Amino acid sequence: MNPAALFAGGLAAGLAAGTASCAAVQGGLLIGLVSPSGNPRGPSRGLPPVAAFLTGRLAAHTALGALLGLAGAVVQIGPRTRAALLVAAGTAVVVLAVRMLRRRRETGCAPARKGPASESGHPPSSACATGPPDTGARSPALLRAAGLGMATIFVPCGVTIGMEVVAVSAGSALGGAAALAGLALGTAPAFAALGLLLRTLASTRLAALAGIAALAAGLFTVASGLRLGGWLPDFSLPQFGSPAAAAGRALTGTDGVQRLTIWATAEGFRPGIAVAAADRPVEIVFRTKDNRGCTRTLAIDDSDVVLPVTGERVVRLAAHPEGRLRYACGMGMYVGFVRFERVP
Repeated sequence: MNPAALFAGGLAAGLAAGTASCAAVQGGLLIGLVSPSGNPRGPSRGLPPVAAFLTGRLAAHTALGALLGLAGAVVQIGPRTRAALLVAAGTAVVVLAVRMLRRRRETGCAPARKGPASESGHPPSSACATGPPDTGARSPALLRAAGLGMATIFVPCGVTIGMEVVAVSAGSALGGAAALAGLALGTAPAFAALGLLLRTLASTRLAALAGIAALAAGLFTVASGLRLGGWLPDFSLPQFGSPAAAAGRALTGTDGVQRLTIWATAEGFRPGIAVAAADRPVEIVFRTKDNRGCTRTLAIDDSDVVLPVTGERVVRLAAHPEGRLRYACGMGMYVGFVRFERVP
């Protein structure tokens, strides 16, 4: 495949569909760009750490794309492993956010106020501004920012999973690298804006708000990982008779293969529960119509499936024993079920 076309496709995917989903899942890592010292005049403000984060993210995605294009699906991370990485990344974000909130409360950090000079003759300064810029801390801060950017490859959003499949199908290191590099550059403006906003808020009275937002992002990521891995109770299980669960029974063709049709929509999978006979092969036709959301990628039977924006994809499953097969979108936000029943 043409590397230029793959790059353009990745760039378009990042700009059109990757901004919201990738920022929601990976954006919490940006909390690590806030300086541990809380000094707004030190390396906790400005563009360099954000640029280092974006550079690390671009480098890691490009390298991953090259590996996928060269080695194929062997390099890909399975859904369960990805779920565990999401939980770990979300936990790290929660820890960083809590540290930020505790530091803010303990230091009473506040912006400088206008007023007369102090008794020592020096103008009043912010409680956060503990001194002049610490140039010695800049290099570690930039290295940490680059490392956080590289870590985003372990927390893929739904669009990233789709582009990883494209990179595998590219069949070359150059083509795979071009696809994921385009995606990283397409989402870069959103990450740059979010990173600068977060770092600016960290040195103002709204720092607590930034910490709360980062805490929410971390908890969201943890919950997504738990849902993707199937480690949370399925409270959203649709009930039979509801619109989401209607018309969910498989039809058996003359070849003995059962067939199901499931719509992947922006609001979830319809029907949410499908019923098939146990111990018989089944084909599931996943259909989409102008769907650019999370359900365009899904993990089913320990495999990742990427759906077109509009169209269908057939997933063939071997005969399953009596019980329930659970599947989820690539970000763990929506789940669906196939219930296998014993028939006489």
